[in-house]
This record gives sequence, structure tokens and C-alpha cells, in this order.
Amino acid sequence: MPVSYKHIFFDLDHTLWDFEKNCAETLLQLYDTHSLNKHKGFEAEDFIKVYQKVNKALWKDFHAGKLDKDYIRTKRFILTFEELGLKEGDVPKGLEQQFLQICPEKSNVIPYAHEVLTYLKKKYSLHIITNGFHEMQGIKMSAAKLENYFVEVINSESCGYLKPDKRIFDYTLELVKAKPTECLMVGDDLEADIKGAKNAGIDQVFFNPEKEPHTEEISYEINSLKELLVIL
Repeated sequence: MPVSYKHIFFDLDHTLWDFEKNCAETLLQLYDTHSLNKHKGFEAEDFIKVYQKVNKALWKDFHAGKLDKDYIRTKRFILTFEELGLKEGDVPKGLEQQFLQICPEKSNVIPYAHEVLTYLKKKYSLHIITNGFHEMQGIKMSAAKLENYFVEVINSESCGYLKPDKRIFDYTLELVKAKPTECLMVGDDLEADIKGAKNAGIDQVFFNPEKEPHTEEISYEINSLKELLVIL
């Protein structure tokens, strides 16, 4: 590891805050609350699986600048229900609002997140760079007891640029008064986190717990956050 690293940038969702687990818990709660088992063939497991598939695709388009957050919030449950063979009218009233209220309050983090952050905070300045919705990220960090590790939390809505746009990384570098060579970006998204950081001249750590194959050249790749202790 080059001794010049002074700042470590982290993505939040899927990298530190366990979106899949927190989302699944929320959807199961909503499934029971609204008695969605009344719909034939509408199992909780299918609801969770299809929602996460739909949401992932929408966020991919969001990162690419093809749609905005209002579209995601308006459409993701409608598209989920339609893929499960139901109609838009079958979506319970207020379901999206209830999801947004419940999910950010969940506190599950990726394994070893607290241990690794505790270790790194002693040696580096830690920061968050996220494309997540501004009003949700603070709630998530507080619920998961993550907020005290970080000096700056940079949000795409606040600075006006979405990862992988180089400008969000340039904005962050200026904010923390650092050179690209002094920084390292840790994230789970090859496009938003890895390519974005690379285009800004920042070294990258690709968090790839599912060991998904790819051809991207990366500074470092890990399957567990604990491996950061070896790199740093």
C-alpha cells in the first residue's frame, strides 16, 4: 500500500449498510401488514426477489442519468406487482411511503463493517460518497451507528453530480483538500464506484462479495470487508 493514502472514501448502500437484508426485512413486514398473501401465487419470497430485481434495474438507470428519484419511487412497486402478475391497482395505498419510513430505520450492516471502520478511523480520514437519496442516508447511518466514523458525507443530491460522474469525486477532493493519489475509494458498483473513481485518478477497492466475474482492471478487489485490513 502506498504510504500516501490519507483519505478513504466509502459507498454506503451494499458496501456498509446491508441494503438487501434491510430491504428484505422491510418487505416481509409490509407483506404481512397488507396481507399480500391474499393474492394467489404472491409469496413473500417472490415479492422480495422481484422487488430487489426491479429496484436494482431502476437504480442502474438512475446512475446512468436516465431517470430521477421520483420515477423510482413512483414505479418500483407498480413494476414489482406487474411482474408478479398483478395490476397497478393492487398496490396498497401508501406502500412506497411506508417502505421509505421503515427501511432506513433498519440497522443491519455488512459483516465486519464496524470492526473495519473502527480500525481504519485510527489511521485515516473516512468519508462517504453516495448516490442514495439525501433524506434517507442520514437516517440509515444513524440507525446502523455508522455516522461517527466519517468526517464528510457527500451526497449526489447535495453536490449536484451522480457517481460515476468525475465531478462528484473532484468535489469531494476539493472538500477534503486532498490529491487523488492520497485517496482510496471502496464500493460495490463497478460503474458508479470503481470506474468513477478511476476516471478521477483515485485508486479503487471493488467490494465483490458474490465474486461476480468481470474484466475491469481494479487497484484492489475484496470479497469481505475484513480484507481491507490486509490492504490498509
